Amino acid sequence: MAIIGVGTTLKIGGTLIGKVTNIGGPSMSKETVDTTSFDNTDGYRSFIAGLKDAGTLTFTLMFDKTVYSTLKAAFEDNTAKAIEITLPDATKLTFNGFVTELPLTVPTEDKVTCDVTVKISGAVTLA
Repeated sequence: MAIIGVGTTLKIGGTLIGKVTNIGGPSMSKETVDTTSFDNTDGYRSFIAGLKDAGTLTFTLMFDKTVYSTLKAAFEDNTAKAIEITLPDATKLTFNGFVTELPLTVPTEDKVTCDVTVKISGAVTLA
């Protein structure tokens, strides 16, 4: 069943992050290790699975001084924070991550926004 994103919540370090307008990720990927050898006579490379990377989480929010202060504190702290995304159907994604980018966009005639990037450390849990 399809759902829309309205009602999704995002928490970082247990704090609800308000004014979020878009979330991208986690952008999970898996490395592959080439195991091709002289014994491969079929003309195809062979691979095994390598390490997984949970990737990054990106999100956009409308500027709010209190929310930005929370994110800035997370950026300054070098400790991974617990992150929780709850979708409107109660699906939860949980993981740990570091705020790595915190750029502001200040347009002349539109709302001030912040496009945040979080580097995920470890696995993403789906419940």
